[in-house]
Amino acid sequence: MKFESIAMFPEIMLIDPDIHQDNRGHFLEVYQSKRYADLGITDPFVQDNLSYSTNGVLRGLHYQLGKPQGKLIWVVHGEVFDVAVDIRQGSPTFGKWVGITLSSKQCRQIFIPQGFAHGFCVVSRSASLLYKCTEYYAPEEERGIRWDDPSLDIQWPKMDPIVSKKDRGHPLLKNIPNKDLPVFRDVRSGR
Repeated sequence: MKFESIAMFPEIMLIDPDIHQDNRGHFLEVYQSKRYADLGITDPFVQDNLSYSTNGVLRGLHYQLGKPQGKLIWVVHGEVFDVAVDIRQGSPTFGKWVGITLSSKQCRQIFIPQGFAHGFCVVSRSASLLYKCTEYYAPEEERGIRWDDPSLDIQWPKMDPIVSKKDRGHPLLKNIPNKDLPVFRDVRSGR
């Protein structure tokens, strides 16, 4: 298994599991708690979600406030452009984002910790995205940011994506009250 952190966001991990291939297909371990704990991903996963979407569908940008979720994400069918946005008040990278292409061909995973909003756009004919969460879904804690927030300037791969009414109605980041955003905790300095 190979892994790397994103330079701007050392908390976000890209993980390439070992893939065993032969003429029948391939096999890989998608999760093994000890190996992931060795990477620093120690919160237990309590819920698995599967999202199926067709070409051009954009879901996001979502987060939970009082019960924040870390997410281990991979694509089991198709290809998506996956985005994480730092929304932690006081973070040196507040409002910055990273986008990664994930596909079932490469089997790459991304771990997005608590404090980041998440979204994705399907670039293949269809895609199934699977993600493990460190907290249960809590509808009363669900929040979102507009996918096309100009201050974020996310370079989505689709010019006119298919977005739900709910996701189109999320506020811009600048209009979200501080009480509805997570707070940055610098574990290195103890603050």
